[in-house]
Amino acid sequence: MQAPQNIPTIQVEGIQPSTRQRSFSLSNLVKRTRRAYSVSSAYPPSPSQQQLALPSFSSDLSSVIELTPAQRRNSIAAAQRKYEDFEQKIEAAPLFVLVSTYLNYFILIIFGHLRDILGKVFKQKKYAHLRMNEGYAPLVSDFDSFYTRRMDCWNRPTTGVPGRKITILERESKDFNQTFSLTGKTTDAINFSSYNYLGFAQNEGYCADKVELCVTEYGMSSSSTRMEAGTLDIHRHLEKQVAHFVGKEDAIVVSMGFATNSTTIPCLVSKGCLVISDELNHSSIIFGVRLSGASVRVFKHNNMIDLRNVLKEAISQGQPRTHRPWKKIVVIVEGLYSMEGSIVNLPEIIKLKREFKFYLYVDEAHSIGALGEHGGGVCDFYGINPKHVDILMGTFTKSFGAAGGYIAGDKAVMDHLRLKNHAFIYAESMSTAVVQQVSASMSIIRGEDGTNDGVNRIQALADNSRYFSNALRKLGFIVYGDEGSPVIPLLLFNPAKISAFSREMLKRGIAIVVVGYPATPIISSRARFCISSAHTRKDLDEAIQHISEVGDILMLKFKPEQK
Repeated sequence: MQAPQNIPTIQVEGIQPSTRQRSFSLSNLVKRTRRAYSVSSAYPPSPSQQQLALPSFSSDLSSVIELTPAQRRNSIAAAQRKYEDFEQKIEAAPLFVLVSTYLNYFILIIFGHLRDILGKVFKQKKYAHLRMNEGYAPLVSDFDSFYTRRMDCWNRPTTGVPGRKITILERESKDFNQTFSLTGKTTDAINFSSYNYLGFAQNEGYCADKVELCVTEYGMSSSSTRMEAGTLDIHRHLEKQVAHFVGKEDAIVVSMGFATNSTTIPCLVSKGCLVISDELNHSSIIFGVRLSGASVRVFKHNNMIDLRNVLKEAISQGQPRTHRPWKKIVVIVEGLYSMEGSIVNLPEIIKLKREFKFYLYVDEAHSIGALGEHGGGVCDFYGINPKHVDILMGTFTKSFGAAGGYIAGDKAVMDHLRLKNHAFIYAESMSTAVVQQVSASMSIIRGEDGTNDGVNRIQALADNSRYFSNALRKLGFIVYGDEGSPVIPLLLFNPAKISAFSREMLKRGIAIVVVGYPATPIISSRARFCISSAHTRKDLDEAIQHISEVGDILMLKFKPEQK
């Protein structure tokens, strides 16, 4: 993949002192703190907003493709976020919430370290794994596990199919969460914790029947890598199916979603190349960029003004020290950000791509299947021809109810990855059962099963997502995410409320995910709700009622309720 020779040069390592740096002050700290949890909800545009000229995209840059009403509305919202509100809409909590959050962290950290110090002295056996032992340094850092050792909200064991409902195995600990034992009791809860966007996590029906037949014919595994004896005819069929679905020339599939990014990026960029990455990109992207040896610059989340400034500032410098042109420039973004619920501003990035001539890599792990009228991801969501995106990456663990991931692009690039990608060369090929699950669910989404089941699932997901998000906002909660996003984060702020919210919701039969520092900014602890097309309106109403109850108990409603 060769970059055009006439592109300007860009700098990456070591941001030069410029107007981008700000002096420290209390007012700046408060502004940056509030901006750290900005919200980008895309509300219906006003009549004045609808007069904006919209970009139109097709394989021929001089031609225009007709946008559907939904795609036109999404493009207007994207343009509006850039031109009138590029810092994104802020729903700020009262200042006392921010102050109390920092104060709580301060108190909890002091008491936590004090407990560790006393424990190492008076309970040496229980704290042996954190102490120097016979001259050996501890393998586990006490700080790395500082939070998880004190909370029981993670790694909860489950059983059965993680569909519309999930069965959680009750456990208990008698040694401060060092070990757990099952009590024999279970809890059936409405599942808002799994990425089962289109409801394909099933053990019966069209997909399950296809998988059963496939296992009967092929067995469970090829017991080899793709480079050796692990490429079956169903693997090649799935790759062609994926390429057609996402609108690219060719595709490859690998058996692990995380490795799809972390092993592909080093094949595309190396020393002398520049990666410009959104600040909230997934850890698999960050890991892949680090492995590649390429230089990297970061821009503010989904902020097109900042991306332009980073491009301009870097282009004027070239490579560090030598100022030679970069071998290639790649901008990496996600289609749907899994912790924020925000959707990439793809139309504006395409405009910048035309201007600055960089390659564009879009991670659609959460957006493929979940966004767009046909489930085609962010390109379908905005009505953009996929040919304007150089590399499309996605995973099968969310909308397809399976495992693994794919990379799609030009055939020459895919052939290069087949020779260089470690996940393709060294890892065992995707399980036959997984291949068939992906193929069958994708056939349903595309309507190849002869029914409207796929369209109905996509529409149900969009309706459920809007209904649930709007209901939480009306109750007075601070909620992240763009309109139509199936990922809906609800802000908790205070670290003590992380475990309390999780436990109280589980008592009421609602399974959720809670997230805190360091996975999020220190003040942005949150509960994340993953919406599914399998959820009924009764499920959503029941969850909303319980969330409101717990929100009152924990004082999480920071805005007046809307009637």
